Amino acid sequence: MMKGIRRQIVLQYFILVLLALLLIESIFLVAMQKYYYDSIYNYIESNSKNVIRYYNSSFIDSSNESSFISNLMYYLKLENTSLEILDTEGRVLALSSGFESDRVVQTSDVPQALKGSTGRWIGKDVITGESVMAVSTKIDYGNDNVYIARYVTSMERVNDALVDILVWSGLIVVGVLVLVFTISIGLANSIVRPINIITAASAEMAKGRFDVRIEGDYKYEIGELSSTLNYMAEEIVRSNQVKDDFISSISHELRTPLTSIKGWNETLESGGYDPEETKMGLKIISKETNRLIGLVEELLDFSKLQQNEMKMVKGTVSVREVLQEIMLNVWAKAEQKQIKLRLTADEEDYLILGDGNRLKQVFLNVIDNAIKFSHMNTWIDITIKREQDQVVVIVQDTGIGISEEHLERVKDRFYQVDHQHGGTGLGLAISQQLIELHGGTLQMESELGNGTTVTVKLPALTQEEHFESDIDPEVV
Repeated sequence: MMKGIRRQIVLQYFILVLLALLLIESIFLVAMQKYYYDSIYNYIESNSKNVIRYYNSSFIDSSNESSFISNLMYYLKLENTSLEILDTEGRVLALSSGFESDRVVQTSDVPQALKGSTGRWIGKDVITGESVMAVSTKIDYGNDNVYIARYVTSMERVNDALVDILVWSGLIVVGVLVLVFTISIGLANSIVRPINIITAASAEMAKGRFDVRIEGDYKYEIGELSSTLNYMAEEIVRSNQVKDDFISSISHELRTPLTSIKGWNETLESGGYDPEETKMGLKIISKETNRLIGLVEELLDFSKLQQNEMKMVKGTVSVREVLQEIMLNVWAKAEQKQIKLRLTADEEDYLILGDGNRLKQVFLNVIDNAIKFSHMNTWIDITIKREQDQVVVIVQDTGIGISEEHLERVKDRFYQVDHQHGGTGLGLAISQQLIELHGGTLQMESELGNGTTVTVKLPALTQEEHFESDIDPEVV
């Protein structure tokens, strides 16, 4: 028993073809019947008109009615067709069969003939009961000599032929339907079989077995679906790996400062240290505490961005001032590696509409990364310029660079190129989303061993926005 989609495909395909075949057969049978009937009618009509035309040109004496009717019967007779001569009332005056008849013909072909056209009637003969066609033609010789020549021919042989055609066409329809049924089952199986395979694989994936893959080279939408599910499984495996790496990394990042804090706390509690050592211990505790706070805040920011709960207070922001402030903040860290920061900009302020603190967070992350991955005694160039209606910030270093493989994923959440440098792997992911919230873009170009270039583009502030932001900062 076929179920589900397979049965629906077979049933609908079968019904569609059946209806189409029935329509075609009906049209064919009607056309064949019309062809046969019209052929018989046209033959009788053409013959009778030709004979009557010839008869009119002859000099046959029509004063004697009996002789006149006999001549009509002689000239108008047709093989395998019965001829009747009727008067205007429809009474039968003569029959080609030789039997006398005083009956009155009341079929529709007689009135049609009296009106001047060639009448045709198809029906059952009142005497024999067989199917016949009657074709009537008016014969008018003047002096009130009006007669009707009525040909009656049996349609039984024609109808038998039509029945044979119906039987044969019916057998052809049955054969076509059997073929269609067989093909539709194969078609349904070709669709349902891969769906069943995909369903089974999806069920395994739902149980957590993401190593399962859909095998087979399927075409069209089925192929796209299987490729999508395989890609989804690969992405889940990769995401799980990234998650595991993140958990391992963040555990290490949290454990290191906590160990330092706990160790110095226990040391200070034991007492007996001079003021300098105590001061150094408290300084380390403060530094590691700030480090913990930074990690937690980064996680909280990412959570807010994921849930669209990040609030920003937008106002007029000078990009130049933000970058100068960041350079002061990271100066000590850069000095440790003897790295020089170089800012290149025109005299203008490069104003944008944005949240100054969030933009500072973005550029601090970008510049801090540049310092972290740069070599000793190198330069980091920071360039500000305007491109049409955008403010463009370019941060370029000559550090270790990023390979093409890692560059494609470096902005993914939790992803870290080098776990040894620490961090949560969220910095660039957060920066990307914050820039997008400002209507801008963040792009990275890098070559392994030759440094990295980060380009941030933000919409420049218009005069109308400048005026409005000075009056009332916008909270979004």
